[in-house]
Amino acid sequence: MTEPSATAPATPDPVTRRAARTARRPGRSGRPSRAGRNLPAAIGVGVGLVLVILASLVFWKAAFVYLVTAAALVGVWELDHALRTGRVDPPRVPVFVSVGLVPLAYYQGADALAVGFATATALILVWRSIGSPRDAARDVAGGVYIVAYVPLLAAIASLMLAQPDGVGRIITFILVTVASDTGGYAVGVLRGRTPMSPSLSPKKSWEGFAGSVATSAVVGAVCVFLFLDGAWWAGLVVGACAAAFATVGDLAESAIKRDLGIKDMGSILPGHGGVMDRLDSLVVTAPVCWALLHLLV
Repeated sequence: MTEPSATAPATPDPVTRRAARTARRPGRSGRPSRAGRNLPAAIGVGVGLVLVILASLVFWKAAFVYLVTAAALVGVWELDHALRTGRVDPPRVPVFVSVGLVPLAYYQGADALAVGFATATALILVWRSIGSPRDAARDVAGGVYIVAYVPLLAAIASLMLAQPDGVGRIITFILVTVASDTGGYAVGVLRGRTPMSPSLSPKKSWEGFAGSVATSAVVGAVCVFLFLDGAWWAGLVVGACAAAFATVGDLAESAIKRDLGIKDMGSILPGHGGVMDRLDSLVVTAPVCWALLHLLV
């Protein structure tokens, strides 16, 4: 029997050839868009989330509080997991308990929220003091960061909802933030030429930022006029400022993810990543919308 040549290329089996073809030619359902997203999945998930939120506001507005609480709980878990990949070990029990700030703000108000945040911070410090002092300062800082970034800022939405016209305020807050993301995405894909921060988010452009501000300002003017019986110019201010802070929130989370060496905070939302990959804009714009609507409307 003739031995095969040592230099002859091995013929891959059918499974290997099929896998190679799949790697070279991704399917339509998983193909990312120019902005790096699986666009059909992203749109489907986004529309579904908006419908769930609107349904909670229309039928029983307290349900929105529990929906935000659940989202904050997942967000805390994702952020805790992400920080641990960077060898930061926040005290888990007080960090997860702090999610209670969201319903606390709705039922008891801003003063109770301030006391709750101070208590959560003190509990993190006391909890971490039990054990090895090694990296204690870093762990405490990580825990306070999680509480301030997720439960505290999410609880601001509860303060808005607790107002007599709270449903209109929440709808305005959500729509201007969604408009910022949508407008920035559309203009960035079509006209984006000038990178805004290549080291943090290569696909984010100044043209896209202009689209975010313009779209969010227009939506803000319409929402404030229709839902809150306020002046259209106040809505312009709210929308423009919300877009600016939403962009800052996106870049801030991008900086954190790059520092930790991760692409997304999670994978629970197809086309979006994790819950925190969607909350990054909302939690940052919440205090901005709350303050401006309080002052201008």
